[in-house]
Amino acid sequence: MNLSIKDITKDYDERVKRIALFEPLYKLQDKRFKDGNGNLVDCFSFGLITLLFFFENMLMRNKKNGVKELGSFFEAINKEEVNLSSEGFEELARTIIEAFRPPSGKRNSKTFYNWDTRRSEVVQYSILKASMWDNESNTQYYMLDEQGLDLIFATKEYFSEFQISINQLVLRKQLEKGEFVGALRQIDEMRLSVSNLYERIYKIKHEIQRNIISDETYERYKNTVEDINLRLNIESEEFRELREFVRETREKMSYEFKSEKDRKTYELVIQIDKELGEVHYEHSTLLKESIALKTTALQSAQESLYYAGIESFNFNQEVAARFTASPLPLEASRRIVNPFLSLEVNKSWSPLSVFSPQRINSNDKNIDKEDYFLDIDEENIKKELLHLKEDFKRLMELILQVIGDKNKIALGEIVDYIKDNEVNYILNNRIFYSFCMILHQKSPINIGEIEEENILSHGLELLKNRYRTLEAVESNTYIKVNNKFTISNMIIKLEE
Repeated sequence: MNLSIKDITKDYDERVKRIALFEPLYKLQDKRFKDGNGNLVDCFSFGLITLLFFFENMLMRNKKNGVKELGSFFEAINKEEVNLSSEGFEELARTIIEAFRPPSGKRNSKTFYNWDTRRSEVVQYSILKASMWDNESNTQYYMLDEQGLDLIFATKEYFSEFQISINQLVLRKQLEKGEFVGALRQIDEMRLSVSNLYERIYKIKHEIQRNIISDETYERYKNTVEDINLRLNIESEEFRELREFVRETREKMSYEFKSEKDRKTYELVIQIDKELGEVHYEHSTLLKESIALKTTALQSAQESLYYAGIESFNFNQEVAARFTASPLPLEASRRIVNPFLSLEVNKSWSPLSVFSPQRINSNDKNIDKEDYFLDIDEENIKKELLHLKEDFKRLMELILQVIGDKNKIALGEIVDYIKDNEVNYILNNRIFYSFCMILHQKSPINIGEIEEENILSHGLELLKNRYRTLEAVESNTYIKVNNKFTISNMIIKLEE
């Protein structure tokens, strides 16, 4: 049997390049880095942890990862195995990053004899690359380069929960390089991954309905569903960016037809846009399923568990018998009775809710009217206040657009302008009328004295460079804006 030497040595350089990717890890193994106890630190294992750290942050779309963040991560996972301070972990992180990305700026390289071409050659590779620079903190951030991803994939077969995210990363690389045929194949693999994940969610749904028999199993399934939901939300955002990238590529190519090859490439991009849209739609359906699984199936399972507990609970046996069978200390008696005592309930609502959409009328007698108001929650209040400031800023921009070079304008003119420009959704939104009433209530307003906490601060910021005061004077006429809203006319004056 004759062996083909050419077949054996074919693509020899590619094989060496893949093997060379592991060299930085083995160079780290030879590092003489010692901790506070004088013990050698296993830089090899920390090097692999570093790759996984950057890979997970890439999947989570977190781009701010540098020496400080990696050092903090090392410190977080350390369980007294390594005796290092925070500064020591940062120094370890810097050492490992420099091994993957030499400080000289040159790429890692390996010289070898190529048995295919019969000459000495050099392969270059890059594990980490610079992602962004923060001027304020003077910090460099990093991310995995293409060969870094290859090295990660060589350490494990990622065919489970990260498969769609990995498909998206590879697809983006192919689109950036113009490898459109490979991109189509990647989309087909992505469609298969979405289908497999749909089957997994369908299976989990039935398992939830059958298998939740305790709080422990409920928590386990709850964590699983929340992980899936988080991953799908991240993937959905990446889908939107990929589709935007494809559309931009398509628009650029539509003006550059120079040959038959360009026409065929353009047709490939159109097909990619179409098929990527189909996969995105299937993935969106999957996201809706996961949300329903999180809100409906888990809630039903929790209620079933609750009612099953009520039915199996025997008050006489569990509580009364304990009191009558033997005398108990006062503190022990209180602990037994405590779960059956009612708690004080303090219902309250936030005044900011008056600016939120409210139900005017409802025929549903099962809805508690107090549910219409926002609970007093610091996060909710901050978010609602920020939304109102931004809405008021957009309305102030509209007023400046209508008033032009004049110093005053009637509210009726602003309403006519909105109707003429067919942006009637502004007039159908109660925020517009709340804005007008607040302007009238606060009038006259000294623009230079408005603080950031003021609800009008973002809008009045637009006036600072030109105007000193704003005044809203009510007139005796009324404006019937539409069938839903009527408001007093007023004159808005701006003093330079």
